[in-house]
Amino acid sequence: MQSLQSFAFILIFVILAFDVCESNDCSNPLKTIIVSQSGKADFETIQSAIDSVPAGNSQWIHIQISSGVYKEKNATFDIKASNTVAKGITFTNTLNRPVLLDVINVVQAKAAKIHADKCAFYSCSFLEVQDTINDDDGRHYYNNYYIQGSSDFIYGNGQSLFEASTIYFSKGKSSLQQDGVITAQYRDSPNDPSGFVFKNCNISGTGYKTQLGRPMGAYARVIIANSYLSDVVRPEGWSQLTYVGHEENFTFVEEGCTRSGADKSKRVKWMKSMTRPELDKLLNISFIDQEGWISKLPTSIFH
Repeated sequence: MQSLQSFAFILIFVILAFDVCESNDCSNPLKTIIVSQSGKADFETIQSAIDSVPAGNSQWIHIQISSGVYKEKNATFDIKASNTVAKGITFTNTLNRPVLLDVINVVQAKAAKIHADKCAFYSCSFLEVQDTINDDDGRHYYNNYYIQGSSDFIYGNGQSLFEASTIYFSKGKSSLQQDGVITAQYRDSPNDPSGFVFKNCNISGTGYKTQLGRPMGAYARVIIANSYLSDVVRPEGWSQLTYVGHEENFTFVEEGCTRSGADKSKRVKWMKSMTRPELDKLLNISFIDQEGWISKLPTSIFH
């Protein structure tokens, strides 16, 4: 199969189901693989279950993981296979856990890297401090998820819709005394379709303050709409990083947001506004799904 690797210092709870399908009939999985630590299953590790999927697979395969904590090798949950779906799983990278008196040097420690097309996550959680999700190439859909981090913890060049979810700014047990940033988007040209769209989300946190985003590409695009923003959001909202003088190329937008962190009176002057038709085009599911791939997900599991 296309490589789906790997779990390292990842704690998995509840049930996971992810599938790979390139056929036109994906309404139901043809095969279910059970993973359990009790021994009464097809496999005892998640990676061995993934490795059992044959190369060139063209049908849904459902990998169901029994409740528990699974600690497996390698650096992160790394998705390279298109048409991958996960539900009810928590991805945690423990690299930045403190080892002495809660004093550590925080380094990049991804909980997940998604660099494949047509990937969806339902009721999942992603936990780390720095660079929690590398939302890389491809179209992705997140629904009812929870993500926690402090520095660029949603970053990459994905074309992604985050809906009805919680983004929580926290340094965990880190002793770093500094503010943070939620998004770092990599769009690098006006024709690049990528961008992060947050719809009906809840942005909150604890401790220090956070910016909503900064550009890692010259045409970075982040839209936050109809969401709750707590006072954890810094008044300026956004940063231009190394692109001083080119701020007109960014598409950083807040529309229809409420609560104390949504006050735009002190936002950066170059934050953009959108007309209703422009905004609706990005908030619609067609932003990531013009051909209907989400409607082809196996309804018996994911809906």
